[in-house]
Amino acid sequence: MNRRIYVAALAALTLAACAGAVVTSQPWSPTPEADGWTPVSASTRTVGLGLPGAAALGQGVRFAGGVTVLAGMDSPLHSLSDLKLTGDGGFISVSDVGDLARGKLALDGRGRLIGLEGLRVRRLTLTDGTPISQKTEGDAEGLAITTGGDLLVSFERDHRIWNYGPLTAMRNPQAVRRPDLPFPENDGMEGLAASGDGWRVAGESGGVWDCIPARCTVVTAPPETPLADSDYRITGLDRDPAGGWFVVQRSYRAPIDVRARVRRMAADGTLGPVLIELKLPGTTDNFEGIAAERRGDRTRLYILSDDNFNAVQRTLMLAFDVAA
Repeated sequence: MNRRIYVAALAALTLAACAGAVVTSQPWSPTPEADGWTPVSASTRTVGLGLPGAAALGQGVRFAGGVTVLAGMDSPLHSLSDLKLTGDGGFISVSDVGDLARGKLALDGRGRLIGLEGLRVRRLTLTDGTPISQKTEGDAEGLAITTGGDLLVSFERDHRIWNYGPLTAMRNPQAVRRPDLPFPENDGMEGLAASGDGWRVAGESGGVWDCIPARCTVVTAPPETPLADSDYRITGLDRDPAGGWFVVQRSYRAPIDVRARVRRMAADGTLGPVLIELKLPGTTDNFEGIAAERRGDRTRLYILSDDNFNAVQRTLMLAFDVAA
């Protein structure tokens, strides 16, 4: 097969998986250390934004490095579906088969992302402490760290938000308030972020809510017709250190057109101008995670892609600096 046809075929295989993969259980057996976390091996390779002109960066936005994670298909470091920062140079992620992954961000002397270090994983549990073993139980899509330090995880299929307590002393989860909406099975609460004394939730097929332990309040009502895969749908959400939120959105049109956008979200749910747009023939994939922190006079954003346990997709983490 000639190179042009091969590239097109590979892209089709890569991008067709973005709408979701069928995984029934996690293909690894953890051997945790005393703190409950298991070290895992993986390497990373630095990546750029691809061909000139493929990525569009808004005014005041600059690329700050990126990596792709290289791990065997039996590794738990696949299908990572959200991302948050832990405030100590580290990150936490969740997979849509029920694992947590964490590690340290490796930056060069200019502060550019060049690698991930100290990678560890642990299996999430059910409320009785039993490790999650099935996709229907463990399809985790959203992650938040509350102002009190508790870890919240949102799941789809069995739509719920569970509180696992602090990362330093995780416990059996307890259910917390979630929007009173019959979400579609595979289009659930993809966006989750801390919000004052509560948490903000964004549905993949539309809708935004602010929740506190007592109730959830509609910020943006879900549309009468749910958003389609070809629409820009929110797949990740994090608090903007300057106020408001950042969202990552994904759009997919068969067979090979997959795009990602990063925008600000106001308190009332209004979305601002596009800050970052990624599309072919540049570096793009199934971006579902976003995390933000203040670095000097700018805000550092990290976005993470979910490879769906598909050998021709990639787990990418890209960094961007945005003017405050």
